[in-house]
Formats: sequence, C-alpha cells, structure tokens
Amino acid sequence: MTETITVLLVDEDQDILDITATFLEREDEALDVLPVTETATALETVQEQPERVDCVISDYSMPEMTGVEFFQSVREVDPDVPFFFFTGRDRQQIEAELGEQSVTGYVQKGTGTERYADLATEIRDAVDA
Repeated sequence: MTETITVLLVDEDQDILDITATFLEREDEALDVLPVTETATALETVQEQPERVDCVISDYSMPEMTGVEFFQSVREVDPDVPFFFFTGRDRQQIEAELGEQSVTGYVQKGTGTERYADLATEIRDAVDA
C-alpha cells in the first residue's frame, strides 16, 4: 500500500480547487488533496496539525494575503514543508518579492492537463526527498 501524501491546496476559486484536486488525485493515488479557499483556514491547519500536511500548494493572488505572505507564514510554522505556487502570476515577479527565500516549485495555471502530471511528480519528489 502506498503512503498517503496530504496536500494542502489553497486558492480562492472553488472551481480551480475542484479541478486541481481531481487531476492530482488521478495522477497519483497516494495524493490526498485538502482544498481550502481561505488562507486563514489553511494557516490554521498548518499551525494546529503540521504533521497532517506533507505539502502546500498555493495561488499567489488571494483576498486575505498574497501567496508570498502566506508562504512566509507557513515557513514560520514549518520551514521544511514543500511549498509550490500554482498561479497565473509571472515567476520572476514572485521570485523578486521572495528575495532570498525560495519555494519548492512553480506551476503555471492554464489550459491542458499535463501540468497536473508534472505537479504530481514534483510533489512526490519533494516529499520523498
């Protein structure tokens, strides 16, 4: 039996959450996606149950805080959890805002399903590392 990898997926758009969760779980049966629309709820999950979260995937543009602010808050609780941005935002713009900090990876939102296969592989690799 494959060990379950719990992925905290954060995006304010419920449709994107549903599609992303479905495709990721299809790509890798070990992935258990926990979709959350609010960064406060997601951060609470990381703070109260850090052992439950094996990986975090976040959009950049959200109403309560930016993805970078959310990333920094997650890093204060768990500096080692793999963290990916799944966003339409330009990677260089996010990297400039991150400065010296770095995330595990970036995946560009858009059409096509191959991005989910790539993201599932990157999640598996990051968690296994």
